[in-house]
Amino acid sequence: MTAPIPALAGARARLTEDDCRLEDFLAVVGATTELGDYPHAEAVERNALVYDGDRLREHLRSPDAREELPAELARALLEGPGLVVFRRAFADTSVVDRVTEAFEALIADQHAAGTAVGDHFARPGANDRVWNAAEKLAVRDPAAFAGYYANEIVALAATAWLGPGYQITSQVNVVNPGGAAQEPHRDYHLGFLSNRQAGRFPAHVHLLSPALTLQGAVAHCDMPVESGPTMYLPHSQKYAPGYLAWRLPEFRDHFARHHVQLPLAKGDAVFFNPALFHGAGHNRSAGIRRMANLLQISSAFGRAMESVDRERMSNAVFPELLRLKASGASPDTLENVIAACAEGYAFPTDLDRDPPVGGLAPLTQADLLRRAVREEWTPQTLRRRLAAHSERRGAGAV
Repeated sequence: MTAPIPALAGARARLTEDDCRLEDFLAVVGATTELGDYPHAEAVERNALVYDGDRLREHLRSPDAREELPAELARALLEGPGLVVFRRAFADTSVVDRVTEAFEALIADQHAAGTAVGDHFARPGANDRVWNAAEKLAVRDPAAFAGYYANEIVALAATAWLGPGYQITSQVNVVNPGGAAQEPHRDYHLGFLSNRQAGRFPAHVHLLSPALTLQGAVAHCDMPVESGPTMYLPHSQKYAPGYLAWRLPEFRDHFARHHVQLPLAKGDAVFFNPALFHGAGHNRSAGIRRMANLLQISSAFGRAMESVDRERMSNAVFPELLRLKASGASPDTLENVIAACAEGYAFPTDLDRDPPVGGLAPLTQADLLRRAVREEWTPQTLRRRLAAHSERRGAGAV
């Protein structure tokens, strides 16, 4: 289980980098994955659980197994190694090949257009990325989309961790020969924030964040270790202050020495807790363009109750913010009004038009409104900038 927050934070409501102690981390990641604890698994490889897709498909025909399997997988992701590998997740790899053709065409279109796509945790341009690949695939080849996402293993993993009503997004990542490894990291949501930003969230949110997302990847080619499949540190998702620890040098050094990599075959899939320390590996092969379809599957509950036009609100309230500033209102007062008015989170967005180039996340609407108040823009300037911001973030033609 994840280390209890009270033991780490004491009476404090928030975690800090001072809570990140390597000796505590080593006690967590030193756990051994026991095959006997997971009756439907085939093997433990390098402390990761491995399942056979063909056997799982047989099991799923049994009503009892349909109840038992999700519970076992959820336990593996929460209390166990934090990652599960499914060999032959796609029994028929011809559908994977058809989707690969569509992805290659999308990449070619990007190259022809000179599009800069960025990367969250690697140097922009090092890899080939396709943002919003799910929508683009559905539009380009609906039959391939349907055949691909009809997959029962993908659905099993998603419902095991998130329950029904989940939302699939996908980003194609191609690490070319010579492509450098990503920095080790945790993932969306808190993993996309700086330590300063993450530290502002209450300690219990650090435990909640991983329950909102499931990370996954489908191998679109054979991936021997020399091609740089994803690096993982099993059991690291259980370390409570990990969203603050992964940037610290001693934790990165430990990851560099002790991470594991698992070769994958075309059609295999891996799913993992987003709090697991991980990162794409260095492609040392001579000619393998390592393509994976990265699945980021979100909880149905990650939404507000009402639809609110915050651009309209920001434009309406801006003159009052300027009046408050001129009257000597404190920065906290201005910030409180901005927080109640403007969208303070960078996602979801259209990452083709609003990419994370130069950082982990694009600017937020609240960032623009803060700048407008600080620099005392005219209302017309703010209206124009907010409209352009909304246009970049909206779903575009694919």
